[in-house]
Amino acid sequence: MNTSQFPISWVRESFPALNSGDDFIFFDNGAGAQVPQTVLDAVLHHLLSRSVQRGGRYRQSREVDESIQKARESVAIFLNARDSAEVAFGMNATSFIRIVSQAIAENIRDRREIIVSDLDHEANVATWLDLQRKGCEIRWWKMRDDGTLNTSDLDPLLNSRTRLVACTMASNALGSIVDVKEVARMAHAAGAEVFLDAVHYAPHGVLDVQDLDCDYLVCSGYKIFAPHMGFVWGKRRAMEALPTFREDFIPNQVPMKIEVGTFVYENVAGMDAAIGYLEELATRVQPDGPPGSRRSRLLLAMEAIRAYEASLSRHLLQELSALDGIALYGVIDPLRVSQRVPTVCFNLHGVAPCTVSEKCAAQGIAVRDGNMYSPRLLQRLNISPQTGAVRASLVHYNTVDEITRFVGALREIGRT
Repeated sequence: MNTSQFPISWVRESFPALNSGDDFIFFDNGAGAQVPQTVLDAVLHHLLSRSVQRGGRYRQSREVDESIQKARESVAIFLNARDSAEVAFGMNATSFIRIVSQAIAENIRDRREIIVSDLDHEANVATWLDLQRKGCEIRWWKMRDDGTLNTSDLDPLLNSRTRLVACTMASNALGSIVDVKEVARMAHAAGAEVFLDAVHYAPHGVLDVQDLDCDYLVCSGYKIFAPHMGFVWGKRRAMEALPTFREDFIPNQVPMKIEVGTFVYENVAGMDAAIGYLEELATRVQPDGPPGSRRSRLLLAMEAIRAYEASLSRHLLQELSALDGIALYGVIDPLRVSQRVPTVCFNLHGVAPCTVSEKCAAQGIAVRDGNMYSPRLLQRLNISPQTGAVRASLVHYNTVDEITRFVGALREIGRT
């Protein structure tokens, strides 16, 4: 797709937070994206018309059941899952990593080794490290100096004792993309399973669990233009085998065995609406008639987002590289944007990261400073996890003009 044809005006008009009149720039999308009006409408409608518990015999309660199932089917299509029952809703990705990891520890048996990476968000590291108390052994897949995970470094770690490989699809700190399809092929050849953290990648490209052939995948809806909630997907056979906590009256079947207690139903309705927004985006990308199936429309939308964001990544890297006194981390070559999402981590020489964020905020630009919940990654880059770095994380509603304003602010900060 020609990125000049990307319907950026319609996209930005769809998000109320971008049209408040203050020209605020949201470059902290890695911590959570804004939501379109259709998502707000769905949440409000749920709270007004069916703010009740599911499982009742009256109309409003049955509508909650229907709304949850509708969202489950939408997420299944978004992931290209074989069965909507493989999708479970809850609070966030971290809680699901914990649920799955604790379940795996219950039947670890002879395969006691778990591979984790120092590229990952700490939620997908510490949760597995905790299993050492239960006799599991951790093996480290080390990030290379350019901020990437190379599958050739994974190969010697795999053996007959490997139970699982846990890794991210894209670094939440650096934006580096991992070849997780190859990870799954290698892990399965060794008889191991694969657990993917798709939280940071999900807003930026196509997700296809059948093509990736992973065993488990977690995601956070609030990174994909939905409210605060999360979901987990797993192959039905693998999920059914997990021993999980549940009340005796809850059947030992997915998704009920994973959905412990009540979750935020209105936010699940918002997740369904967010996927609807992406389908509508497809009709704007191809106004002469988008593909007929929902999955085809979502593919078109996510491929268009990926192409548009690649142009943002190229421009951002080129502009930042031209600044004096900047240290850029990860994949910084504009010609390698296919290996990253538009998330950039950096430091300005002589300026504390918190100062950069504060001065950007004073100019109406949101970026984040700190360790990005990836302290091990920063240590590998010889960055103090206490002071950290600055992260600018963009999505498809951001623009080149916003990048220009952001780089101008950094140039002024560097001078002063």
